[in-house]
Amino acid sequence: MALTAFSIGRDTQLVVMGPNGRVDMSHVTGFESRQLTNAVRVSRLDGTQLGAELPKGWEGSFEVERGTSALDDFISGLEQDFYNGGGTQPGTMYQYITETDSSVSTYQFDGVAFKLASAGAWKGDASVKQKLEFYATRKRRI
Repeated sequence: MALTAFSIGRDTQLVVMGPNGRVDMSHVTGFESRQLTNAVRVSRLDGTQLGAELPKGWEGSFEVERGTSALDDFISGLEQDFYNGGGTQPGTMYQYITETDSSVSTYQFDGVAFKLASAGAWKGDASVKQKLEFYATRKRRI
């Protein structure tokens, strides 16, 4: 059951499936996604303005407190596949959202490419924060 009348961070769960299997990130502290579009604008001769936003995929990021080598291993595996001549294979992501009425919405991100934007800064007694960015060809409800 939802704790509030609006969504909060704990209402979502995320599953990342890389080309070589599931990636278990130990401490995800943030997730963000945004739709990419291509704007089309038309100015008719009669002065009427028309517009459309054509879907061009999704992008976003995960903020992770490093608890295991999962992200480092995942990215180094993708690099190794590339250098072994296997190319880069896309992954899939799933987002499960517990809605305020206790129902669950499930979304699938297809054709996902990943980038470890930050492997982390290692300093004294501070935690190591990592950032995984992604691009997906589309997002669909399943």
